[in-house]
This record gives sequence, C-alpha cells and structure tokens, in this order.
Amino acid sequence: MYLVKGGATRPSLWDSEFIRQHDVPGPRYTSYPTALQFHEEFTRQDYLDAVARSNAGRKPLSIYVHLPFCQSLCYYCACNKVITQSEDKKRQYLDYLIKEIKQKAAEFGTDRPVFQMHWGGGTPTYYGEAELTELWYQIGRHFHLVDSDRGEYSIEIDPRTINSDKLGLLKGLGFNRISLGIQDFDPRVQQAINRVQSTEQIAELMQAARSYQYRSVNFDLIYGLPYQSVRSVTTTIEQVIALSPDRISLFNYAHLPERFKSQGLLPEEALPAADEKLAILCAASNQLVDAGYVYIGMDHFAKPSDELAQAQVRGVLHRNFQGYTTCKEADLIGLGVSAISLIDNVYCQNTKSITEYQSLLEQGQSPLLAGVALTGDDEIRRAVIMSFLCRNGLEPAEVEADYGIDFNDYFRCEMSALAGFVEQGLLEQEGRDYQLTPRGRLVVRKICMAFDLYLPEHMKQGRRFSRVL
Repeated sequence: MYLVKGGATRPSLWDSEFIRQHDVPGPRYTSYPTALQFHEEFTRQDYLDAVARSNAGRKPLSIYVHLPFCQSLCYYCACNKVITQSEDKKRQYLDYLIKEIKQKAAEFGTDRPVFQMHWGGGTPTYYGEAELTELWYQIGRHFHLVDSDRGEYSIEIDPRTINSDKLGLLKGLGFNRISLGIQDFDPRVQQAINRVQSTEQIAELMQAARSYQYRSVNFDLIYGLPYQSVRSVTTTIEQVIALSPDRISLFNYAHLPERFKSQGLLPEEALPAADEKLAILCAASNQLVDAGYVYIGMDHFAKPSDELAQAQVRGVLHRNFQGYTTCKEADLIGLGVSAISLIDNVYCQNTKSITEYQSLLEQGQSPLLAGVALTGDDEIRRAVIMSFLCRNGLEPAEVEADYGIDFNDYFRCEMSALAGFVEQGLLEQEGRDYQLTPRGRLVVRKICMAFDLYLPEHMKQGRRFSRVL
C-alpha cells in the first residue's frame, strides 16, 4: 500500500513482492521468432522471393536506418555502435548507405507508400546538418515518403549533439517525432556512465521541440545504473514529469561486461543491489502512473492524449523492431549495418561488420548476413504473442478464423499455462477470450513465453535474456 492525495491509501500496481514472483528472464519479442533463430543458411534468393511476394501484396512500407557512429562512449551502452572522431569514416559509411538505399529501391520500387521511418544508432545527430539533409533527400528520392501529417518519422537524439537550430532543421526535413537519450539527471550518475548533460540543456530542447510543433517527444531513461537510489531516481522522475514529454521509456540496465567491454568501465560496486533496483522500478513506475502517464507495456509509458495510448485503447497498436507504433501493419526495410528487415514472412539482418557491409555493397552484392523464413506455426504463434503485446488480450476465435485451426487443440499444452495465469491473477477469462489484468500487463512477456516454441532450447543452451521487469 502507499499514500495518495488526502492521506488515503491504495494498492500499488508495482510492488517488490509481485516483481520477485514474476520477474523471470525472457525475450523482448520485438519479433517472433526472435533473432536467435536467424541463420546464415538464409540466402539472397530467399530474400528476393520474399520481396516478390511483398511487391505483389502491396502492403505499405516502414524504413529503419542505422547510423552507428558516436562521438564518445557511454559505458552502459549495448548497441551496435562505433566511436570515432573521423569525419572521413562517417562520410564513407554514408556513401555506402546511399548505395544500399538505391539497391533496395530498385527491388521494392518507388511507388509503395512509406508511412513510417526511424533513424537509430549510434547517434544519428552526430552527423552534420548537410549530411542529414542529404540522407533524407536520397531516401525521399528513391522511396515514396507520405506527407508528415500521415507519416510517422522519428529520430534518436543525443542531446549533446544538437541545438535548437538543428532541431528546426530536422522538423523542416520531415521528422515529426524525436527520442531524447536522457538516462538520468543525477550528476553523479552521469559522470559514472560518461554521459554528462544538464537539465537546462534538455529544457531548452523541449521548449524548441514544442515551438517547432513536433507531434511527440520521447525520453529514454535507464534504471539500475551506478549510484542510483530510490531517492535519486525519484528526483529524476520529478524533473522528467516537469518537462512533460509525451512518451517515456524506462529501461532496465543489464550489466553484462563479459559481452559488452565498455560496461567493465562502470564502478561495479556502485551498482544498486537487487532489492534497491526493484524498489527503484516500483517507485519510478508508480510515480509516472500517478502523474497521469499510461503504462503501454514493455517499459513504455505515454500521456493519455498521445497517439500511442489512443491506439492501444482502440486496439490498433502494433509492434516491430522500432518498438510500439501506431503504424498499421507494414513490411519493414532495414538500411545500414546490422539493420533488420521484415519482408512478407521473412526476417533478415544485414551484416554487423561495417567493413564487410561496405565491401559487399562495393561489389554490388546485398549486405545480408542471416535471416529466417517463418513456418506456418511461427506465424500462428506470432499472432498470439503480438495480440497479447499490442491488444492486451487474446480472442482464440480470431486466430482460428485467420489460420484454420482449432485453438484449444492446437495449443493443448499451452492451455494449462493460460489457466495458471488466470489463477495467478495475470489474466481474466470471459468465455473463450482472455484479457490481461493490470498486473498481467506488467509481465506480459512472461505470458508470451508460454507460446515460444524455441525458448526451452535457448534456455537449455544457457542463452541470457533481460528480465521481464
């Protein structure tokens, strides 16, 4: 229980006991099957066959652009990035990225509408204004970007690499959503993670973003960093709420220095203990909910007026490698090193090596490294998992109609897991339909795991996943 206005108490949605019971490791399900199923036997012809089916189906397109360069190293970061001061290296990558844009445009044609585009990294805004303009121009020249009133065009921003004028340029190009990497406002935490940026900087950017009329501003925050405590993170959340972003992503920091060498630079003794980390998550999440933010799921919060929250209410929320989106189902084209595409019933990923990426494009070849073609079973299970993630529930009759199966018979083993979730208060059942309870929404990944055919083998192999909370 905790206090609310007037001294009354009410049950906390987030509490440590609940988290301890249900906070298991598991996939994030930006895709199903997950990237662990991608294999290098996937061929260029597999990809081209999927493109042909996609072109015949004429679904709209979504584009992801990966710009991997950063000016300095954030010690917590687990992204595919390159730290460089070389303008030549950045320019060379941009030239090859444009080659891939032309290659992909020739495969998909220039007339299919693009309703969504996201630039991620790395630090996209590490590039200068002229190069950002050039990249947007090349994409717009080779793909049919719908106007910004209908399209959803977003970019990740390191606040240290941008000012009001550059933010105005991005809006002028066509971006209508921005995501600011905040992580934490506490100076001691910022020093420890090598990412120092003042609250005043962010406040100026927020004022500029509002004046330029961006449709949505997101803040990325991380809990579990060195020197964080319930008190310090509560102060950060207070500052965040005062700045009033439309969306907030509250990510769990996973300390894996054996996989990500830069994390070894963090003062490990200063990382919050497990109990403190749980308390931070509970306090921060309840604080955001009390401030009026809606819990979307999977670390994401949004104002009730934001399109993301409204799409969730209407049951039209979607999810892909760019996270939650209001964009209707689209084929996703990944551009750049390590970028992932979803074309028809195929997932595929570009090589993770910049050297190999550039070499393949220089030879006129595709930079694809691996992929997977979904089986019929994969598509059925993906539909179930995405229904829980995006619609907060499941209607088995819908799955039966779409895929010609008897749900209870097909998922005979999984039915007992669903019954268990109902008993635990994570799901409510009405007739044959299931609806996530408020607490079930917090651990929706755990529910999705029951339908993951490949997960037991990954667990057996000792694969490591982030925790569901």
